[in-house]
Amino acid sequence: MTSVKYIGLDVHQATISVAVMDASGKLVMESILESKFQDFYQRLLAKGMKPAMARLTLARKIAAITLTLWKKGESFDAEKLKQQAA
Repeated sequence: MTSVKYIGLDVHQATISVAVMDASGKLVMESILESKFQDFYQRLLAKGMKPAMARLTLARKIAAITLTLWKKGESFDAEKLKQQAA
């Protein structure tokens, strides 16, 4: 049986605060990630992507990373993000 989870993101220039809660509002996981996504966003813009689409793409990437970290029970490692980009 799949349980409902809610993911909250608070994005700032230097950090991203992430919280995962269950359906009852109980905190399941929380993390503060050092934001290394500015370069990713700037590359999207340099490729000609419109700013609104670049922000949406970035939000999807952050959500996908958050889900993966939660499922694996791991902490964010910016080095792994760099390896994927190479």
